[in-house]
Amino acid sequence: MAAVLDARPMASDDLDAVFHALSDRTRRSILHRLADRPATVGDLAGPFAMSLPAVSKHVKVLESAGLISRTVEGRLHRCSLAPAALRTADDWLAPYREFWSAEFESLDRHLRQGVSTSRDRSARRTQRKTVRAATRRGR
Repeated sequence: MAAVLDARPMASDDLDAVFHALSDRTRRSILHRLADRPATVGDLAGPFAMSLPAVSKHVKVLESAGLISRTVEGRLHRCSLAPAALRTADDWLAPYREFWSAEFESLDRHLRQGVSTSRDRSARRTQRKTVRAATRRGR
C-alpha cells in the first residue's frame, strides 16, 4: 500500500472539505436522507435532537464542501444532493479499493487452495535445496 500512497498527489482543499463534512454522523445522515429526495432544512432537522440553527450549520458545512446544493423559495431553504463532490472522493478512493480488492482476492485464492501443512512446506524446501544442489553440480 505504500506504493499507492507514494504515487498519490496531496489532497486538494476541496477534497479535504468533503472528507471533513463526511466525518460527522449527522451530516452523513443528512446526505442519506437527501439521496432519496430533496428536503427543506426544517424537514432535515426533524429526526435530530438539536435546534434548527444547529442543523443549519451542518447544512452549511455540506454546502461549502459541494455535497449539497440549496435553493431558496421564499422562506424555505430546499436542499438536494450534489453528487459531483462525492464522485471526486470516490475517484480519490478508487486505487485503495482496487488495492484491497486484489488483496482479498489473493487471500480468497490462498484459502481455497488450503493452507499448507508444515510437512508440505518442509518437503518443498527440501525439494528446492535438491534442485539448487543439482543445478550447481551441473555448472
